[in-house]
Amino acid sequence: MSPRPEEAAMRREVVKRIEMVIKDLWPTADVQIFGSFSTGLYLPTSDIDLVVFGKWERPPLQLLEQALRKHSVAEPYSIKVLDKATVPIIKLTDQETEVKVDISFNVETGVKAARFIKEYMKKYSLLPYLILVLKQFLLQRDLNEVFTGGISSYSLILMAISFLQLHPRIDARRADENLGMLLIEFFELYGRNFNYLKTGIRIKNGGAYIAKEEIMKVMTNGYRPSMLCIEDPLLPGNDVGRSSYGAMQVKQVFDYAYIVLSHAVSPLARSYPNRDSESTLGRIIKVTQEVIDYRAWIKKKWGNKINLSPELDNRLKIRDQIAPCSGEQQQNRDSQPPYNQHLALSLASTQQLSSGSSASSVSSLSGSDIQHSGMKFSMKGAHNHNQGNGYSPVSSGGMRQPVGNRGHHQYNRNIWRRKKHRDSLPISLSR
Repeated sequence: MSPRPEEAAMRREVVKRIEMVIKDLWPTADVQIFGSFSTGLYLPTSDIDLVVFGKWERPPLQLLEQALRKHSVAEPYSIKVLDKATVPIIKLTDQETEVKVDISFNVETGVKAARFIKEYMKKYSLLPYLILVLKQFLLQRDLNEVFTGGISSYSLILMAISFLQLHPRIDARRADENLGMLLIEFFELYGRNFNYLKTGIRIKNGGAYIAKEEIMKVMTNGYRPSMLCIEDPLLPGNDVGRSSYGAMQVKQVFDYAYIVLSHAVSPLARSYPNRDSESTLGRIIKVTQEVIDYRAWIKKKWGNKINLSPELDNRLKIRDQIAPCSGEQQQNRDSQPPYNQHLALSLASTQQLSSGSSASSVSSLSGSDIQHSGMKFSMKGAHNHNQGNGYSPVSSGGMRQPVGNRGHHQYNRNIWRRKKHRDSLPISLSR
């Protein structure tokens, strides 16, 4: 699900159309991109976040709304002005591409956060690989937004940064580290070992786990640390996870993913082959046909308009959709290592897992443990995984996917509408 050049070209056109409307109203206004499109960590159906800087006493939300309607940039019924929100924004859906856009005014925090994430992407070259897989994992379970009971992308990225900062194995931060192993260890940490009740996450000064009582001392406006407490590295006293009321649902699906993947790469998995999935990672992640068709439509329409800026060219090295766990070797791996090839080499089989590394890196696992090639896995029964109808147990010890089997229906919430002026835009897509 990594970004493709033609998808970036399409999004730049969306930004250009909106920027022209803004510049027509306020010629001196400064329009900046932040969020996932700025960092390159966006999925095919992710939003675009824009912020407009200018000299206004109050954000001119209604004025921009009228201009957007006048120029038919957005679908008429998609424009919403949220002037009562903590950060007032305009939400809209682009008329031509149906990419969703959020526009705010004079808010610097998003731009600073994007800059902060880019710095850590340079420091930890493995970070983008983990983030894209984790974002897709949460997206298909409707846990990628705070208002649907999940966590924000910023919270997820900070959790991944903390995971790499405090990993007990020094080699976990190397560029050639086994990504499949890191993914399992991430799910293990935040799915079963992390103490959400008492512990907060700190990123600055090299990272640390700190008691929530310490965080509460510096929090402003009488706030108390949330269940998923993440100290904002850019705004002291702010808890990034404060609004994530469904953090325990995220913990539950992380635990589920840990059990499924650790079982899939264990020797016992050979006795219970997974015939319903083409790959190991496919046991927990599925890309719908609608998204595949949508990406093909984008490639057909914008494939000849690719003109990458140097900055975007560095962020968009990945050209192919993630196809992990295929076991295919890449002969020229060192010259250009795309995300999908990293994961393909990481989760293909237990023989390819790095010897001497441990899936139980943070603390010992519960349940019956088995040892294989220097790795320790927790096994609670063998399961046959059926992607279409949830996960069906093979034995009496089988388990079912938590959180109401949200699994593979993530694109049914919003319906794409065919328009006469559009060339075969796929339907049944949402973020």
